[in-house]
Amino acid sequence: MIAKRQIVHIDLDSFFVSVERKFDPSLIGKAVIIGGSAERGVVASCSYEARKYGVHSAMPTKQALKLCPHAIVISGTHGRYAEASHEVTQIIHNAVPLYQKTSVDEFYIDYTGMDRYHDCYQHASELRQKIIKDTGLPISFGMASCKTIAKMATNQAKPNGQLLIPHGKEKEFIAPLNIRKIPMLGEKTCEKLYMYGIEKIGDLQKADIRFLEAVFGMAGRAIWHKAQGTDDGEVVHQSDRKSISTERTFDSNIADKIYMENILVSMTEELASKLRKENMVSSCMAIKVRYANFETHTQQEKIPLTAAEHILIPGIKNLFKKAWNQHRPVRLIGVRLSNLSFGSYQINLFEDNEERIRLYQAMDKINFKFGDKTVCRAAGMEIGTRNFNPFMRG
Repeated sequence: MIAKRQIVHIDLDSFFVSVERKFDPSLIGKAVIIGGSAERGVVASCSYEARKYGVHSAMPTKQALKLCPHAIVISGTHGRYAEASHEVTQIIHNAVPLYQKTSVDEFYIDYTGMDRYHDCYQHASELRQKIIKDTGLPISFGMASCKTIAKMATNQAKPNGQLLIPHGKEKEFIAPLNIRKIPMLGEKTCEKLYMYGIEKIGDLQKADIRFLEAVFGMAGRAIWHKAQGTDDGEVVHQSDRKSISTERTFDSNIADKIYMENILVSMTEELASKLRKENMVSSCMAIKVRYANFETHTQQEKIPLTAAEHILIPGIKNLFKKAWNQHRPVRLIGVRLSNLSFGSYQINLFEDNEERIRLYQAMDKINFKFGDKTVCRAAGMEIGTRNFNPFMRG
């Protein structure tokens, strides 16, 4: 007999805001915006009090303050968020055999088969209470037969709640919800469905799968299955890989600073792009310099969690300046990004303005579709693909 799947989705409510409120309780109950400057920055996170006015993540801070002028804007504290995320991760790690951390504040847990020994919902409830007690952070979870329904249940349980969707009740639960509630269903897809009179998930459940395939191609079948409450996505244990790196060995020893810096730019762009493609960020960067006599020097530096090369490249150049003895020719140079965590643009919102975020998203869309280095900085264009072999390290 095949065991019924028991999937839990956990999400820390308004994570950055909640962490800041731990250190400054006067923020409790107030409209709070975490993110960049009022002029050109964007919202990284906001409190539920601010959301009532229409404020949301990735919105320009200037626009957010027009909607909610009394909001308190905080620039954000990277170290606090990383520490809080690690604390929650350790609690989950010690409590369950299989979990997946999909971002700094979001997790999936697979309880399948454990119902022979435990009441899975009770265990998840006790785990939630332990996280709240030990960290002081509000947290919500949803439990269902698959990842999609579990995540939708979490969203319905917020703020600071929990919700169980029994087996066989998936379609009934999601039918009244707007199609925008389906995870990963994009704005353009929703708009196209609206054009055909499909607004509620219940409408989508009744749609002919062949019609959806005709309109959206293969994605139409996936959309239909999500509307039926069926999702075979597995809970995959978080990556054990801790770093990503690349090296370049020169055919002849090099002493040209500009040439080597251009190579470093290309390397850093390549690694940062790979991180974004895998939805990961790094909090430590390092440079390696090997001289003609094989003597090797390294320099590393801790940084706020990021996958943005406009932050990484200046740091890598600075480390190269510290590591390289300008009187000695170089045989090999390398770049390594380590202390990897799951996360994406959300982390970079603290430094990035709206234009820069859109630029990264546009560059990644082109490069992911047509291949790495289709779009890159001019400095790395000439040498970006010549003898360049990035590799992963576990």
